Amino acid sequence: MSFEIGVGSADDVRHMADWAADEGWNPGNTDIQAFFATDPGAFLIGRLDDEPVTCMSVVRYGAGLGFLGFYIARPTVRGQGYGIQTWRAGMARLAGRNVGLDGVVAEQENYRKSGFRHAWNNIRYEGRPSPADPPAGVDLVDARSVPFDRLAAYDRRHFPEPRDSFLAAWISLPERAALVAVRDGSLVGFGVLRESRAAARVGPLYAESPDIAAALLSALATGTGVEAIAIDIPDRTRSAVAVATEAGMQPTFETARMYTGPLPDVDYANVFGVTSLELG
Repeated sequence: MSFEIGVGSADDVRHMADWAADEGWNPGNTDIQAFFATDPGAFLIGRLDDEPVTCMSVVRYGAGLGFLGFYIARPTVRGQGYGIQTWRAGMARLAGRNVGLDGVVAEQENYRKSGFRHAWNNIRYEGRPSPADPPAGVDLVDARSVPFDRLAAYDRRHFPEPRDSFLAAWISLPERAALVAVRDGSLVGFGVLRESRAAARVGPLYAESPDIAAALLSALATGTGVEAIAIDIPDRTRSAVAVATEAGMQPTFETARMYTGPLPDVDYANVFGVTSLELG
């Protein structure tokens, strides 16, 4: 049998999204298009006799950050060494970078053995959030109506490296809504909802205060008419956990954010929901 690892095509990357859905990860319906635009060489496919059986994404951000996701071996080939070969190929692409990932509970010990250290837990909360109005003086507007350089600068406060190509796609693809909170002409919040196979996904969710976060969460849900939403909340932001709980949402899933190097320097206090588990 012949096993080869190579860079996946756009069609291969769509298969990766299907595999992630099979694992219960519930990516957004059009997420993969934004992922591929970010770093087309980052999506690795392992083929056994030309049949795709493993995958992994290893996205490079800026000069020093990498993020690992979509690490999947199909059930029929697990335990045969194909997954670890794919892992090694992916980590080689990120050599010399501080690499992050969001690891499911069952794999976290393996990631520790590979040099990753726990930073925080992401808790997925699901449900239909209760109504919440923005505080006085705060308006919620379509994020695409804001000059992109302002939105990118605001995102950069909450993410370790610039990611303009990703962000431009993330707010403009079909089946999604993007809102910003504005106070006295300044951005004080940002959230994106995208439809998925199950509960619609929200991420990122940034806010200068819990009441702004709650208002964005409510507006994204009601404005799109979805039945339920899911958001991955970093438990290091205690006020974010409180927002989800007070909105009537329930925890359903957990991962750990882990890095091989130091914790990146961003404004964690205002991160109420991470963008995605696949690309950070």
